[in-house]
Amino acid sequence: MKQLVVLCWFWVLGSLSGSVSALEITITQGNEAALPIAVAPFAGSGIISNDLRLSGEFAPLSQKKMLSRPTQISEVNYTDWRLLQVPTLLVGRMVSKPEGKQLEVQLINVYRQQLIAHYRFSVGNANAKRMRKVAHTISNLVYKKLTGADGVFSTHVAYVSVVNHKNRKRTYTLEIADFDGKNAQVLLTSSAPLLSPSWSPDGRKLAYVSFENRRSEVWVQEVYTGKRTKLASFKGKNSAPAWSPDGRKLALSLSRDGNSEIYLMDLKKKTIQRLTRNRGADTEPAWSPDGKRIAFLSDRSGRPQIYQVNATGGRAERLTFKGRYNTTPDWSADGKRITFLQGDAGRYRIAVLDVESGVVRLLSNNRQDESPSFAPNGRLIVYATQQNNRGILEISSADGGSVQRLSLPGKDVREPAWSPFLRTK
Repeated sequence: MKQLVVLCWFWVLGSLSGSVSALEITITQGNEAALPIAVAPFAGSGIISNDLRLSGEFAPLSQKKMLSRPTQISEVNYTDWRLLQVPTLLVGRMVSKPEGKQLEVQLINVYRQQLIAHYRFSVGNANAKRMRKVAHTISNLVYKKLTGADGVFSTHVAYVSVVNHKNRKRTYTLEIADFDGKNAQVLLTSSAPLLSPSWSPDGRKLAYVSFENRRSEVWVQEVYTGKRTKLASFKGKNSAPAWSPDGRKLALSLSRDGNSEIYLMDLKKKTIQRLTRNRGADTEPAWSPDGKRIAFLSDRSGRPQIYQVNATGGRAERLTFKGRYNTTPDWSADGKRITFLQGDAGRYRIAVLDVESGVVRLLSNNRQDESPSFAPNGRLIVYATQQNNRGILEISSADGGSVQRLSLPGKDVREPAWSPFLRTK
């Protein structure tokens, strides 16, 4: 799953209809250990600075504080940047070529006075849409070069937004937005609740729960065509879809046999297999990245706790013991951690479990958090919370060191799900 997103995916997203207002981003907690970096002014530099800042791992220098503004390495006055205590500098310039305009970008080690990397991008007529694509790609490359991890700047977040009307009716929309909250797109609008969006591993489909037919049903929708398919409409509850890492199966919570249990659906054959058997209610399945285990919520011990079971079946193992209410698990990309919602003493906060040691760390300090979802590189977590009686999203680093708040004006936002990296053939 750890592959850079190719530029053609942006064309796919751009073809969607129903553009909505952009998310507003506020940094509520900074990371004191963030690495200083300077991005000199060039086309797209503001987007790159914002991307690196939102990662929580970099502290870009304000352009107002820059003593000089070089466009290539030959123009760099290293004394200027040493005075500002900036060890890394990114410069760029637009160059006209016979085949069209190119953006040349250079990443420089200030203290060693060395070129770290040199990138070139064809930008065509350099319109705003194209420049955003290129800027996010540059952010990914810089992040990878400096941290060794894949950047998530070209990924997306799916979520459900709710509008309350004066006649007490509500409108629910399933939407996706870029990592930085821009280019929000509506995939589906409904007068009935929408829940639990879940990305396919190739990032091209979303499974979700809809109540449009006055009962819970699981649907799958193609992101770029809007084509929808109903997958589960059994007697009882149909809920909590989760894709297997290979995209061949969907884990579901069904009460078709009277009790909520975890089932696996073969998406090609449309057959189902019951995975759990217990008097308690089992729901909210989440596949481990290797596809061998499924974490899920169960109240079999008397209170909601996180368990795991082999994807082939067998005895379930309890994972959480601290806290009276532990729900909505989601695995990190390396399979070593699970983020979940922990409720205790009337507060509901985001937590991370080290699966091997059993150690739990609380990340958030709110009272009404919900629905945590790991970024595909495992370094960030998006979740929903409340502000002024309205749902908003927050993004926290996996260690809790930095937090960004995302709000969509006029809407309640909930049920976030971070997209995977787009798989390339």
